[in-house]
Amino acid sequence: MHVCAHILPPMQAITTRAQAAEACIEILDADFFRALCEPARLAIFRQLVLLGRSDIATIAEAMPQDRSVIARHLQTLERAGVLHAQTEGRHTFYEIDGPVIASRMEKIVGLMRTLVPLCCAGPSH
Repeated sequence: MHVCAHILPPMQAITTRAQAAEACIEILDADFFRALCEPARLAIFRQLVLLGRSDIATIAEAMPQDRSVIARHLQTLERAGVLHAQTEGRHTFYEIDGPVIASRMEKIVGLMRTLVPLCCAGPSH
């Protein structure tokens, strides 16, 4: 059974710039964004969008990298909460964890909406 540690807890009320700074550090998870900024990992993500749930052999068919390189990228994406992996017998199947990604993005958007009046209103017009 897969237990995801990447679902963030509900945000507390943010009323000071110090709280805003701490909330930014907590929610703007570098591992999540770093996982999605690597071109090879984006290509793997694209393959999983096209293929759906797949094992490494299926993913590797359309990729120029060796399977060992693809495996490392898949592990990075899984640790960042982008993918879910499930082992069945001798095969591990990967799929995009859409609910976790959507939840993280919603929290980021919510945080930014909270920060706009507090500290980040943008340039004056």
